[in-house]
Amino acid sequence: MASLQFEHVVKRYQTARHQTYTAIHGLSAAIADGEFVVIVGPSGCGKSTLLRMVAGLETISAGTIRIGERVVNTLEPAQRDIAMVFQNYALYPHMSVFDNMAYGLKLRGLPKDEIRRRVEQAARILELGHLLERKPCQLSGGQRQRVAMGRAIVRQPQVFLFDEPLSNLDAKLRVQTRLEIQKLHRELGITSLFVTHDQVEAMTLAQRVMVMNGGRMEQFGTPEEVYHRPATTFVATFIGSPAMNLLRDVPGSTSGQLLGIRPEHLLLADDGGGWPVAVDALELLGAERLIHGRTHGQPITVRLAESHPCHPRVGDTIHVRPMPDRVHAYDAATGQRV
Repeated sequence: MASLQFEHVVKRYQTARHQTYTAIHGLSAAIADGEFVVIVGPSGCGKSTLLRMVAGLETISAGTIRIGERVVNTLEPAQRDIAMVFQNYALYPHMSVFDNMAYGLKLRGLPKDEIRRRVEQAARILELGHLLERKPCQLSGGQRQRVAMGRAIVRQPQVFLFDEPLSNLDAKLRVQTRLEIQKLHRELGITSLFVTHDQVEAMTLAQRVMVMNGGRMEQFGTPEEVYHRPATTFVATFIGSPAMNLLRDVPGSTSGQLLGIRPEHLLLADDGGGWPVAVDALELLGAERLIHGRTHGQPITVRLAESHPCHPRVGDTIHVRPMPDRVHAYDAATGQRV
């Protein structure tokens, strides 16, 4: 195992018109030995590019990447002591599960007894022991992804790299596989970098979350920090579903500032005070209801427990107040937290 450090890392590309496009803008961050970090952001934000630079699949334009004490900028992927799990399982269809997991170890010339020990240990962790003689075509999607993870585990790397490994799975399998990845990290404690565009995966898997936007790191903190104290308006609206409400020129706001409040932190004002909300749409989500409307000419969403006695209809007007200790303020020009 090892720590992972980014020091002013830059990635530039030359376009077809001989122009320079910068995909990563001087990113610096330190990931502790044994830490599980999720990189999250929209498509094109640079998260997979950053992962591929760690793996050695993309060259670094400037800056330094360290795995442990080693600078790995110019090392080949095979020299970096990492293991990568991709979105595509990339299993050999003609090989058994055992042989798929053992193949890389055979190429390295490990003794047969050591190969069997490592494969059987990984199979036990991932509950694949009864599937070792099957071919990939005889497995479900979730089982194939576990085989791909097992192939990485047997390498016993210093760092695991996950590139959107759950995006090909259906909703139920994604939940199950997330739990398996959590269990895997608890058992092995290997430094892990996990890339996803899914904020649910980020919030449920990560010890710390790196939120990226436009090739820049907007915030790097625990799931609680990025949810409860988002550093920018981008983080505030990207993390959380539904997104944080951002309002200007409402009672309680200041000139030049945006006021942020999450939908669950709005309380109904039974006395008719607070902000009037004209109800435009309603969503029933089982245990909760979302009320979509407008206040002071701006869209707003209110989240209520399904058991709440208030049942407004489209066209009604309700009144809400923000919880005083849950209000956020942002500079309207820069988007930075005030």
